[in-house]
Amino acid sequence: MGRAAATLAATRPNRLARTLGQLDRVPAVARPWARNLVLRRAVPFTGTAGLQYVALTPQRVEVAVANQRRVQNHIHGVHAAAMTLLAETATGMVVGMNVRDDCLPLAKELKVAFKKRAQGALRAVATLTVEQRALMQQSDKGEVQVQVTVTDETGAEPVQCEFTWAWIPSSRPKN
Repeated sequence: MGRAAATLAATRPNRLARTLGQLDRVPAVARPWARNLVLRRAVPFTGTAGLQYVALTPQRVEVAVANQRRVQNHIHGVHAAAMTLLAETATGMVVGMNVRDDCLPLAKELKVAFKKRAQGALRAVATLTVEQRALMQQSDKGEVQVQVTVTDETGAEPVQCEFTWAWIPSSRPKN
């Protein structure tokens, strides 16, 4: 086991990860509904867009959006802004599950390339490496580029995104 992996093995989950872990007490059939309720209250815009939190671990987050009227563009596909929100939510959530409790995650940079027309519903999967997770636990400020893949119902990647997230101490030092 490498140094980063050993550090992570000894690290206690942060507040968000602990809160989501409490949902394991909810019966499995109701867990997705409860998870979406909790997270939509924390980030209301995701509820407005109808995002569904499919999978949440400190290593990987999967978020989905159905191709329904509230997120459609003029050609009845998922709107570019909704695609971006989907990727931003997945990357932000995986960072949020790893950043220390005394730090605040902030989106720093985003690059989006629209490659082709999306077909149907979309899914975004964001992941962090062991090294990235260890860096978040060891440093009170820094940044990472978070890997995210957005696919449509055909399995194609209609959009390619690059997200850079930073974290800083949640309170300013007293002078």
